[in-house]
Amino acid sequence: MTEKEKMLSGQLYSAVDKELIRELNEVKNLIQQYNNILPTDLAKRRQMLNQILGEVADGAAFINQPFYCDYGKHIRVGKRFFANFHFTVLDEALVTIGDDCFIGPNVSIYTACHSTDPVERNSRIEWAEPVTIGDNVWIGGDVVILPGVTIGDNVTIGAGSVVTRDIPSRTIAVGNPCRVIKHI
Repeated sequence: MTEKEKMLSGQLYSAVDKELIRELNEVKNLIQQYNNILPTDLAKRRQMLNQILGEVADGAAFINQPFYCDYGKHIRVGKRFFANFHFTVLDEALVTIGDDCFIGPNVSIYTACHSTDPVERNSRIEWAEPVTIGDNVWIGGDVVILPGVTIGDNVTIGAGSVVTRDIPSRTIAVGNPCRVIKHI
């Protein structure tokens, strides 16, 4: 198996693999271009996002600049997707976001996992866990979503939350760690 195949299947992989580094650098160049497009040039922004992201359901995702991601191609967004300024996605594993999702400013989604043992961590071996976000989800500003989390349909995540575990559908969840405070 290649290091990329290991990465995408959740196995331990070398984060300093030459092919992975090449892909990261290619996407960094695209992201730099995207972040420098005039905000009013909507057609060019849409074209670049369709080039960066793995899948855009209706071809019309809208992400305010600046936007950052690691690979881009591991991000799938549904119809009518919107993310505000400083949206960051570390997409070493698949990140799937449903239809009609709205993401506030300064939201980060992480899939990369690192050992808590410093010797292991310094070896640059890591693993990744996918993140899945359902349909009709609102994520408030300054939210962090950690690896392996699934957020159900029709969910609101309050601003400043750190989502460390799955959030069931039809709920409002807030806090650090994020917890359900209301079923809707």
